[in-house]
Amino acid sequence: MSEKRTETFKRNALLEELLYGLNGDLQPSEKKLVEKYAGQTMSQPLILVMGPLRSGTTLFTQWLANTGLFAYPTNLLSRFYQAPILGAKIQLLLTDPRFNFRDELGEFVQQAEYKSENGKTKGVLAPNEFWYFWRRFLADPTRDVWLNDELKQSMDVQTMKAELVGMMDVFQKPFAAKGMLFNYNIPFLDTVLDKAIFVQIKRDPLMNIQSVLGARERQLGSCEAWYSFEIPEKQELMKLSAIEQAAGQVASINKAVEEGLQGVAEDRKLVVQYEDFCASPEHYFNKLMSCMYQQGVKIEANYLGRTQFSCKNNFHMSECEASLAKNIYRKIFMG
Repeated sequence: MSEKRTETFKRNALLEELLYGLNGDLQPSEKKLVEKYAGQTMSQPLILVMGPLRSGTTLFTQWLANTGLFAYPTNLLSRFYQAPILGAKIQLLLTDPRFNFRDELGEFVQQAEYKSENGKTKGVLAPNEFWYFWRRFLADPTRDVWLNDELKQSMDVQTMKAELVGMMDVFQKPFAAKGMLFNYNIPFLDTVLDKAIFVQIKRDPLMNIQSVLGARERQLGSCEAWYSFEIPEKQELMKLSAIEQAAGQVASINKAVEEGLQGVAEDRKLVVQYEDFCASPEHYFNKLMSCMYQQGVKIEANYLGRTQFSCKNNFHMSECEASLAKNIYRKIFMG
């Protein structure tokens, strides 16, 4: 992702330095926990939310968090990106009501709100994108684009799986997280994960494209600047106008996810249309529970969440812009 961010979205250098040192200090203990969980199979599925930026992935992740049925990377847990099993234990100590002795730490007990800004949430227990965690297992964590064969040869899958199993053991719940860093690598992940559900989030293309342009302006100060992960098509897309870039970005990712899911078993994937999800979250709750049941995990729980969400599709493109976006999207997606 570009580092030319607007002031609001700039990284905190002091925080980055502190977390780097803290995680290094915790490494010896984390390594012992990794050894404990190494080689164990997943008893619970990993739910990975896939799809384009600005498609509704943050809302869906917040919704999963608020069901109370899934563990997920919180803003607190994300700070332990090199020691997530220890981080999970620390999070339980600080935030789980069972361990809140005489309300000593009551301010930590909170529910994730349905608020975010370009995917960034606020609150100790609000979902975090967890990119620092995922990048640890890549041979070159500065890259965004990987071939499946490259990951097969170089990714530290064993440590990644051990830490995922460890976190699920600590929380005693399935683990749900965004996986969009690997939108182009679903076939690889499908082969290495014992239990998994790939959730594809789709949004009306024009609304998605329009939202991408708005996010570029907010985070980078210009709709001309590339926003989010690099993709294989980026070099060619950057030769086009901003609206064509955004259309091509959304189309390319949607195409990659759809193609990647073609070889995935039906009980390991779920397609979620953003607009339909906003109208009826319970419908997708039932479908997700069905996927989990087919993988041998039965959760006895009734749906107690929201009956609907406000669909943030406020169209304001001109007719000319919409036509241009549609043409590029169709050309790339169908090509």
